[in-house]
Amino acid sequence: MRPEDILVPTPSGVCCKPGGFHIDPTHPVDKALITHGHADHARPGHGSVLATAETLEIMRLRYGEDFAGSSQVIKYGEVLKLGDTTVSYHPAGHVLGSAQIKVERKGLRIVASGDYKDVPDPTCLPFELVPCDVFITEATFGLPVFRHHDADGEVAKLLASVELFPERAHLVGAYSLGKAQRVMALLRAAGYDKTIYLHGAMEKITAYYQFSGIDLGNVELVKGHKKSDLAGTITICPPSAMTDVWSRRFPDPVAAFASGWMRVRARARQRGISLPLVISDHADWDGLVKTISATGCSEVWVTHGQEDALVHWAQSRGMKARPLDIVGYGDEDDSDGVAPGPAEGAEA
Repeated sequence: MRPEDILVPTPSGVCCKPGGFHIDPTHPVDKALITHGHADHARPGHGSVLATAETLEIMRLRYGEDFAGSSQVIKYGEVLKLGDTTVSYHPAGHVLGSAQIKVERKGLRIVASGDYKDVPDPTCLPFELVPCDVFITEATFGLPVFRHHDADGEVAKLLASVELFPERAHLVGAYSLGKAQRVMALLRAAGYDKTIYLHGAMEKITAYYQFSGIDLGNVELVKGHKKSDLAGTITICPPSAMTDVWSRRFPDPVAAFASGWMRVRARARQRGISLPLVISDHADWDGLVKTISATGCSEVWVTHGQEDALVHWAQSRGMKARPLDIVGYGDEDDSDGVAPGPAEGAEA
């Protein structure tokens, strides 16, 4: 049996005809299996959605109760039979509720990674290595130049700046789902116990993380606070807000941005970022190649990102490899982080 007898790339995403479903489809389909709640993977309008409880709740928060015709919760490690296939979900270490999806038919095992990282994150379960024959990997940072710094060290840089400039506010641009909460948790782990302020776009998702048992300490919306009260504080916001009129409420703000793209200094300069923080929720080059090797796969399919370099790397090591060239997956690490749906607040 060929892998293409189980999964086939289509304009709407990866399709499993024998199972009757798509994985992270980019257009509405009858049955969607969703890896995580970021907007480029979790879209509204499907007939039915299968995902972890956390991902389904995030979709409700972002799109409203009627985000799909129906929904079904699957637990990590649970095995379901769909058509002529079996599927199971396994932690991806990307954001709360994120999962890799294993699809098996007649002994052939394919794992679709979704987005993943292989480093510790206090806000979600760690990445689980799932042995497989074919591994579908992301390649957001699929170039050797992308080697992410230690996240704890990046947070230490932020805290050092706060101590150095007590009269200034620090604005940290971060995506509203996952990155923002991870930065808050890293600050707490580093011993920062003061109030962390939030832009309104972060409110609902952050509250859900706290409801799910993620300790983020005292968090408040910045709305309503006087400019003078915000000196020496840290506020988490969408990157676009740092250049918006919204930022004028802060005293001489220091612009920071938490993203794997901050490894490229030109990106930081283009955005006017004075304090780049290399913190990513995606695997870097070393993480990608280590994970691919560890799965034991003989074939790699590469999607959304720097596909060619990773395909070449795999082929040079004797694996079959191909790019999927699926249009519609973006990089939330490089987005403005503004909520995609009307259910999520926009300003505060």
